[in-house]
Amino acid sequence: MTNPVEAWHIDHSYFSRLLALLRKELDAFHSGGEPNLELMLDIISYLRDYSDDMHHPREDIAFACMARRCPDLALVLARLAQEHRVIAQAGEKLRSLLNAVQNDTVVSRGEIEIAAATYLVYYGNHIAKEEEDVLPRAAEALTAEDWEAVSKAVPHRHDPVFGGDGDERYRVLRRHIALEA
Repeated sequence: MTNPVEAWHIDHSYFSRLLALLRKELDAFHSGGEPNLELMLDIISYLRDYSDDMHHPREDIAFACMARRCPDLALVLARLAQEHRVIAQAGEKLRSLLNAVQNDTVVSRGEIEIAAATYLVYYGNHIAKEEEDVLPRAAEALTAEDWEAVSKAVPHRHDPVFGGDGDERYRVLRRHIALEA
């Protein structure tokens, strides 16, 4: 079994790959091209439904344990936990706008670009901060009991994109990931 810090890092690498794919589609949108809305919505849905429901709640428990063991990181950890809520809200806003476009509702290009930039910048910076400041300290500071609490934060669920066979719902997304590799 992968150690918890390595699993955390692997999730971040997956999320970063998806954010890069999303950025590529948004770049096409920004330049007046035709982005793949289905792909964009799959990326947002996965990040909202898997990351926000599985990964972030576990991180929140890890942050609470770390704040007790590493008081010097308490403010950074509190900000990162708050960013989970911002990322979730920004992702939901972007998903809503993309759904509206897909349903032929007129949405301003600027509104989508602002929502996308907010989501991408927050998420990308969030991952970088965790990788740089939190994961190394978590590896040193958290105990087996802490990691057990993190593991039990939410019931384990199969990763619908990166978890082996995958979910049929994310077939298009998995195909694009394979092409990018």
